Amino acid sequence: MKKNLLTKQYLSMLNQIKETTNFLGKKNPYEKSPEIGIVLGTGLGGLVDDIKIDFEIGYEDIPNFPTSTVESHRGKLIFGELSGKQVLVMQGRFHYYEGYTLHEVAFPVRVFKLLGIKNLLISNAAGGLNPNFKLGDIMIISDHINQFPGNPLIGENIDELGTRFTDMFESYSKKLIGKAESAALNLGIKIQKGIYVGLPGPMLETPAEYNYLRIIGGDAVGMSTVPEIIAAKHAGLNCFACSVITDLCHGIIKPVNFKQILNTASKAEPDLTSIFKELINQL
Repeated sequence: MKKNLLTKQYLSMLNQIKETTNFLGKKNPYEKSPEIGIVLGTGLGGLVDDIKIDFEIGYEDIPNFPTSTVESHRGKLIFGELSGKQVLVMQGRFHYYEGYTLHEVAFPVRVFKLLGIKNLLISNAAGGLNPNFKLGDIMIISDHINQFPGNPLIGENIDELGTRFTDMFESYSKKLIGKAESAALNLGIKIQKGIYVGLPGPMLETPAEYNYLRIIGGDAVGMSTVPEIIAAKHAGLNCFACSVITDLCHGIIKPVNFKQILNTASKAEPDLTSIFKELINQL
């Protein structure tokens, strides 16, 4: 009985992924699907202003797609051109704290895989745990620590996407990190590099929790990215991710104002956009 239930859940999920892929494949304005997928996080949707948009669609109009409930996430999927390359962009993402399962959070990444995406670029806003970090710093994520209550690979494996046991040794492509570091150097943009800790949220952490997260090796903390990266690695995608440090979680910790987070993200956005554009140009 349990095996039958798992198989039904597996087939339902796979059918939904394929249905959404087929729907978007028909909307694709290009002869070939883009090979670069981008997920834009809190306050970082301005990259879209630099994209030559060929087609866009709201999440609510895409079969099986979750819808974003966070005010700072626009909720649009965009086919367009950036740095001379065809890209598929999520302007806004989904979070576990919105009530979605980790499978639902990872759903778009799996659709990206079947659409032909090879490289996944992600941005997020995060709290800085490293005492050397300042507000507005851009941190290239070199690795992560998963503090979510599970991951999107739990359950029956979707063989069409990847193997049962996914190697997370190089979760973030060293090749893409190297290209981004060179791009930042050439652009004169100061960057940090560090380990991102993913937690479920939506509450921010206590001072004691910030201390704990720093002790276990975290440089920044946020409420996204990790489930998407796990699903992307399972699907064999090359991954790159950046955090904008929008609040400080070390020293004298002050109450966080969400408007200040958005303001800090918007100030860092031009530099982040420049790095993404140059990285895409090199792909």
